Amino acid sequence: MHIKTASTDYPISNLLRERWSPRAFNSQPVEKEKLQRLFEAARWAPSSSNLQPWSFIIGFKGDDTYNKIAATLVEFNQLWALTAPMLLLAITKNTNQRGEPNRSALYDLGQSVAHLTFQATADGLFVHQMGGFDSKRTIELFEIPAECSVATAIAIGYIGNPDSLPDNLKKLETTPRERRQSIDLVFTGTFGQPTDIFNQ
Repeated sequence: MHIKTASTDYPISNLLRERWSPRAFNSQPVEKEKLQRLFEAARWAPSSSNLQPWSFIIGFKGDDTYNKIAATLVEFNQLWALTAPMLLLAITKNTNQRGEPNRSALYDLGQSVAHLTFQATADGLFVHQMGGFDSKRTIELFEIPAECSVATAIAIGYIGNPDSLPDNLKKLETTPRERRQSIDLVFTGTFGQPTDIFNQ
């Protein structure tokens, strides 16, 4: 099993260092108690005005929901995502109780999925989020209300053998993870003005 642990400049939680998005999953089903913990973690994410705009549709390999989610994925994602024992759709409600736009809806859904992701990591699971899917088709297939939108499809499971992947994807499983430097992300005063907190 190859875990692409992040090489960080500063010490962070191992849950954050070990979280990554593999494409090779094995067929082992995810235990019910772990599923419960995933969605309990998602439930307790913060949200604007505590609106909790997130919802999920979950499919297990072999069932109709899984097959419908799989059918919405772009061809590239179908090459690998169907090795996962679970596929999800992450959905957000874009309006508040008064029917007005909720500008924080996508942000809040993202926090909920992040909570789910790190609970998954704590339980030895891996999560791969996908933007490559047909949003319009998911809305039709799953009869999603007009005030909602599908933000991402998600594969979840235990890590698998990279050799199970097509040749063009194997390299992606083993190349080091890279990120921009913190000094390029954090500013002070005005946008783009570096902070000195990263100076030695």
